Amino acid sequence: MRILFVAADSMEFTGILHHTAEVRPQKTAVDWARSGRLNGNDVLLVANGIGRNRAAAAVDRALEHFRADAVVSTGFCGALDENLGIAGLVAATEISTTDGSFPAAAPIRTENCRRGPIASVDHVVGTTEEKRRLRASGAVAVEMEAAGVAARAQTCGLPFYCVRAISDLAGETLANDFNGALRADGHFDTMFILGQALRHPSARVPELLRLRGRCVQAARTLGEFFADCGF
Repeated sequence: MRILFVAADSMEFTGILHHTAEVRPQKTAVDWARSGRLNGNDVLLVANGIGRNRAAAAVDRALEHFRADAVVSTGFCGALDENLGIAGLVAATEISTTDGSFPAAAPIRTENCRRGPIASVDHVVGTTEEKRRLRASGAVAVEMEAAGVAARAQTCGLPFYCVRAISDLAGETLANDFNGALRADGHFDTMFILGQALRHPSARVPELLRLRGRCVQAARTLGEFFADCGF
């Protein structure tokens, strides 16, 4: 089987790459791309920045070079369900947006995943108040790219999957202004984040260090899942 994996940032693939054989850089019109063999499948891993449009473009560019049998949106997400812990896995039943929803197929192996709707939005959800509002809609987690991937997969007639790992909790409000740091190219301005953090070091610097550690843990969990997962 040939599977296209789409994330926002290459860091989200570090755990998957640990379990991928024959890894090779690929020349595609996206920010980052690698091909390889994962659990008996030919895979293309692409990262093209944050947001629905960047993710949709990643699918389009990747499919110009890779004839996929299925498309997977993956990476990190925020918990909306308070029962979800750091690095917990969520396999979407659907992707919900402000203007509709997209169905998501279930991977063969989901016993270690929470199944449920995932909200796909156009900004970083950083307050407990907004997380509660999204949770009231039925979503169990929130992220920013899956709607773009799902829309393109649907247009191309390809099965769509979404598996994400939790990097921030439902009961947390983020101290750092990640929305203010998001550039037009779909990447965070690290100098902006660091500059703001140093102005408020007691709250923002520890949060950045904590998030870094959580992302490492979440990426590892995703790698372990996909190393033994069927579609």
